[in-house]
Amino acid sequence: MKLQQLRYIWEVARHDLNVSVTAQSLYTSQPGISKQIRLLEDELGVEIFSRSGKHLTRVTPAGEAILQIVGDILRKVESIKQVAQEYNDEHKGSLSIATTHTQARYVLPPVIQRFIDDYPDVSLHMHQGTPIQISEMAADGTVDFAIATEAMELFGDLIMMPCYAWNRSVIVPKGHPLTQSPLTLEKLAAFPLVTYVFGFTGRSKLDDAFVNHGLTPKVVFTAADADVIKTYVRLGLGVGIIATMAYDEEVDSNLVRLDASHLFEPSITKIGFRRGTFLRGYMFDFLQKFAPHLTKELVEEAISRNTRSELEGLFQDVEIPSY
Repeated sequence: MKLQQLRYIWEVARHDLNVSVTAQSLYTSQPGISKQIRLLEDELGVEIFSRSGKHLTRVTPAGEAILQIVGDILRKVESIKQVAQEYNDEHKGSLSIATTHTQARYVLPPVIQRFIDDYPDVSLHMHQGTPIQISEMAADGTVDFAIATEAMELFGDLIMMPCYAWNRSVIVPKGHPLTQSPLTLEKLAAFPLVTYVFGFTGRSKLDDAFVNHGLTPKVVFTAADADVIKTYVRLGLGVGIIATMAYDEEVDSNLVRLDASHLFEPSITKIGFRRGTFLRGYMFDFLQKFAPHLTKELVEEAISRNTRSELEGLFQDVEIPSY
């Protein structure tokens, strides 16, 4: 059994069983990959992939179990490389982050700018996606850090740490009736709403608030991008509900922002990484730049906690900022 063979089956699985595309991504030949996969299967005595003629059709049950172990092995190999790089040059490397549009557009820019100033030789890679996509990218090693607010149950294999609390604002055109009196859920529910797709940017807290008051809001348009939501509010499609951080006083001067923090429970944005990941010095520094309370000592303490309840207990008395 060779490490190269394990990498081949892992990459083939990641590329939807397309050996040709896998070969291109690894700068090798398709026949070479196919041969090595067959040799590995012969050695193990089981098929990792089912076939129809020359084409791979699915991962077998045995293959699923094998690939799970292979993923752990390859991540350990990557950690070994990270250790070596840390001792060779602690200021050179790469950092990949998966997050949502709101984080990438409104929260991360100043953090990224400070990080680049301090680590000009570290290449940064930003991936945007749904909570499911973010968790998958972090779990399979595509990215180093996952930043998310919603669907925390998807991140069970990651060490997720609280960064900050935030709430929502209602946005309307100037002169809108909602600007004339105190904002309530009942008044809000009387208008068509434009807000986030379910599963994005604290949407569950929003839905829960209406349900708990026996209200059924009319959501006429949803989007994952706060800028898109604001565009359709300007067009008169409805009343917008967005993360307060996504309102820009200069850019959005033609919209009125109404604080809605008294209507909805605050949401907590978290950052996390795979258990067993070797964190380089600049990774610890990025964590603290993004969330100042995440000191190296606190992060190392979080790594030592074995269960989610233990991890939550660690941060129970830690004060986090609010936006």
